[in-house]
Amino acid sequence: MCETHESFDPQLNGAVDFMELLCIDVGNEAEEIKPEREDAHISKNVLRKQRHWEKQLAAKKSKRKEEKQRRKLNRQQESGVSTDPQLTKRVLKAITRERLAEARSTGLRVCIDLSMTDCMSDKEVSRLACQLRRLYGSNKRATRPCHLLLSGLREDSRLHRECIRMNDGFLNYTMDIAEESCLDLFPPETVVYLTPDADEALDSVEADKVYILGGLVDESIQKKLSFRRASELQVRAARLPIDEHMVKKDNQKNFHSKILAINQVFDILLTFCDTGSWTAALQKWFPLGKGYVVTPDASPPLPAADG
Repeated sequence: MCETHESFDPQLNGAVDFMELLCIDVGNEAEEIKPEREDAHISKNVLRKQRHWEKQLAAKKSKRKEEKQRRKLNRQQESGVSTDPQLTKRVLKAITRERLAEARSTGLRVCIDLSMTDCMSDKEVSRLACQLRRLYGSNKRATRPCHLLLSGLREDSRLHRECIRMNDGFLNYTMDIAEESCLDLFPPETVVYLTPDADEALDSVEADKVYILGGLVDESIQKKLSFRRASELQVRAARLPIDEHMVKKDNQKNFHSKILAINQVFDILLTFCDTGSWTAALQKWFPLGKGYVVTPDASPPLPAADG
């Protein structure tokens, strides 16, 4: 009777043992490496979150600093102290927006009547759009800005298109724009229509009144057009007190004119509100080229506007 025995190959068994040992080593190495990769991944997340937190902290510090500067500048302007030249543009813009927004409820109301632009050429409409930009710029720089309103400005009008084309950010101006007439916006008894052809001279500026400036340019003048507009609306008409505080000046062309651009009228009103002096306001803003000068007994001189 024969017994069977499994054959034994020392070389084969040795190879198997070696492979098992190799697998064990590789597996252990993988187990050891995996936690290191997880740690590295966690470390990156922590760093990213830390950087994000640092950015937020820096932004909050910057915002607090700007807010402090804004309050400081407001206090300086209220007390008449000169402003800090180190303020950033961002802070100055924020302050300007805040002051213009506040003027909507507290400022002198000045309305530009733009219902007469159909009488104007394309060139004159473009000039009017430019004057509106200058007027708005003056209001932005004013210590006490006015509550500005544009009445009779239709979105489909030539002037509206020109204002958008020529004036960057026109639709974001801090002022009110309406298609309605000024009388649809204000009671007639509160309206004072400024026109150079009025008999009454404007003596003072009252906070409860609305001062209307006719939206016309020099070339577009049809005789007494703004005065006829005031009569049509049946409201009080008044003129700047040029005759009362200025005299004609001799010049080679013998040219004398009391017709001003709307931004020049607006600058005179602003300065009068600040100083209480018509002579000071007229001396500063009435163009020299118009042929008028302030009377000799005027208040202390101010820099005059170019003609």
